[in-house]
Amino acid sequence: MKRFETDRLVVRNLKEADSDDYFDMMGNPKVMNMVPRKVMKREESDNHLNDFLSPSQNQSETKVWGIELKKGSEFIGLCAFLKNNVTEDEIGYRLREKFWRKGFGTEIAKGLITYGFEQLKMEKITADVDTRNQNSVKILEKFMSSNIEFFNESDNCIDRRYEILKNDWL
Repeated sequence: MKRFETDRLVVRNLKEADSDDYFDMMGNPKVMNMVPRKVMKREESDNHLNDFLSPSQNQSETKVWGIELKKGSEFIGLCAFLKNNVTEDEIGYRLREKFWRKGFGTEIAKGLITYGFEQLKMEKITADVDTRNQNSVKILEKFMSSNIEFFNESDNCIDRRYEILKNDWL
């Protein structure tokens, strides 16, 4: 089921057929170091994907979707709405390395913010990023204001939280 579209992208439910491309992303040290999370082996990647395919995902506060190109329908990454450590709405995205530096990160961040405010009726959206991930920092600074920096114990890094209010977006 399609969730939303941007100029070049379709955001849709993940599917089993994404497994090879999903592993291309989750098994890539360059991608995972940006998160930062450990690189997944194939079985871990498949299990991780399968968690998002289960019917219970629809009832979860965390929504994880696939991103594909409109032209050719190739899977390029994933995006999500989740709750941060203080239960505020947060966006997240991750792209396969071969799709970096093509403007897709900016396009999906803008699409998520628009969808969150217009369709999900959120009042505030946040995003946390490892301060070393300068590409995502630049993307988030286009749309949001930085709020705080803090040590993220689970990822063992310094995160910066960005936020935007609905009134400032619309």
